[in-house]
Amino acid sequence: MSDQHRRAAFLHEMGLGPIWSQRGIAAPQAVAEAVMDAAPAGIPSMQATAVAVTTSAWAEATPVVAVPLHAPVTLAASEVATTTSFADIAQMDWAQLKSVVASCTQCGLCKSRTQTVFGVGDQKAKWLFVGEGPGRNEDFQGEPFVGPAGKLLDNMFGAMGLKRGENTYIANIVKCRPTDASKRDRPPAAEEAAACIPYLERQIALIKPTVIVALGKTAAISLLKLEPTTPVSKLRGTVHRYADLPLIVTYHPAYLLRNLKDKSKAWADLCLAMQTYADSPSA
Repeated sequence: MSDQHRRAAFLHEMGLGPIWSQRGIAAPQAVAEAVMDAAPAGIPSMQATAVAVTTSAWAEATPVVAVPLHAPVTLAASEVATTTSFADIAQMDWAQLKSVVASCTQCGLCKSRTQTVFGVGDQKAKWLFVGEGPGRNEDFQGEPFVGPAGKLLDNMFGAMGLKRGENTYIANIVKCRPTDASKRDRPPAAEEAAACIPYLERQIALIKPTVIVALGKTAAISLLKLEPTTPVSKLRGTVHRYADLPLIVTYHPAYLLRNLKDKSKAWADLCLAMQTYADSPSA
């Protein structure tokens, strides 16, 4: 069985299709029309002139029961201090960066974390996926995207012909779990993102990815330095630039689990990312 047939079978089992082709990509309006008209039947043949989009949802995930690796860190307010300069971070190698992140006290998120969530994947990956911040499962396990949203992200990788840890790297805007007064997950505040993003910027410089995919609003506005009120819907369908690297914006997997109808839009975004990757000289 050829690689193409194996991939078709994989997509069919997941309820996804048709197969993406780098020979062309539909304009945003054409993609939207394809989403509305697509039938949920099996995988049709590839078209030479456009990327078709399916309305089939990626497979849902069952919740992950996480086991804490160690007790949450509790620090006094006096212990929260900025001790590492941006200039220092910009010169670090992987081992130094990971060590500094593990003991970071650059913002107040360090006071309630179980552990930092550095990132995971191939350190020479061509694909970089950036999310918002760790949730409860990630805080316990120390790896990004390990709950239901992580399962969906893995399915998204599979639909693209990718795999976690192989030519992909996953990171977040902040390395510690942001929670509200009720200990529920929340988006990181602007000052928290600003304190942590130098670590991500150094990771990007070390990885040298071909394409960056921003998963959700926080990742997009933080990387592109946009106003906090900018909606994801206004950023989709365009190839943005981050430090001269192409950046594609799509919905966060957690959002897609709550809004199943937008999964087809996310697939259109991933098709744009794949076309951008295929057109890159370093692909």
